Amino acid sequence: MSIRPVRRVSESRPTIEGAGVHLRRAFGFGNPRDFDPFLLFDDFRNDNPHEYLAGFPWHPHRGIETITYVLSGVVDHGDSLGNRGTLGAGDVQWMTAGSGIIHQEMPKGDEQGHMHGFQLWANLPSSLKMTDPRYQDVQGKDIPEVVDDDGTRVRIVCGSFWGATGPVDGIAAEPIYLDVSVPPGRRKTLPVETSRHAFAYVFAGSGSFSNASDPRAVKTDRVGSPAAAHDEVQNRSLVLFDRGDEVTVQAGDMGMRFLLVSGKPIEEPVAWQGPIVMNTEQELRQAMLEMRQGTFIKHK
Repeated sequence: MSIRPVRRVSESRPTIEGAGVHLRRAFGFGNPRDFDPFLLFDDFRNDNPHEYLAGFPWHPHRGIETITYVLSGVVDHGDSLGNRGTLGAGDVQWMTAGSGIIHQEMPKGDEQGHMHGFQLWANLPSSLKMTDPRYQDVQGKDIPEVVDDDGTRVRIVCGSFWGATGPVDGIAAEPIYLDVSVPPGRRKTLPVETSRHAFAYVFAGSGSFSNASDPRAVKTDRVGSPAAAHDEVQNRSLVLFDRGDEVTVQAGDMGMRFLLVSGKPIEEPVAWQGPIVMNTEQELRQAMLEMRQGTFIKHK
């Protein structure tokens, strides 16, 4: 077995999206090669309703899939196909934009004003860029959770892990999307198929990721604030892994909770403008033209 070394650690950065939603972006709108098939990852966590209630009004998507995972609060959504719904705490929505869809997402906090969730964008291969749009809305109660003997808990949003399979299926990149909680002081090794690109995003507690011989992270590159320039990873840390077939984590005194996400690289050219992702600049120009002409939506 080969432990994946840590290639890079960074911190998600504050940004504003939609109609003024304050969030943290872990990666996106840069070189997508390192995270292929994933394009963007946002942490929309806020306790101030004035910084998120304006939401994400009507906007287009084409050529990608978006994965929204809500931990607290609710997100109301609707689209140009007439779909409507609400995501609550623990729920997941996997939207395949395919040939094109126009939708909106409007976050609302819980009774205390807390709002917390994540959105991940996954690329579609050229053969599926113009596929029919579809939704997979999954309630939290339908997401399996596996508990190991040492108390480690894993919610399986997508893919198969430890003998359980998540409810989201039919995704081009065959991703595995896990919500992992490791108890205080525990050391845990988790399998990740070698051929996949993989990253972790820490959102509670702290700890470290390590190789087989040294309990400290083995970094080949490091970016982020000076405060992050040590081996411990903590809240809002993004960890990009190199090749290997397993990840080892050492939880700190407060335990650690993180998302562990992996997918098979698509390895195709990316032409990207906002929420529209194609393979060539010509395809991107065509999408923009269709937006102006009112012919963007192919399936009604």
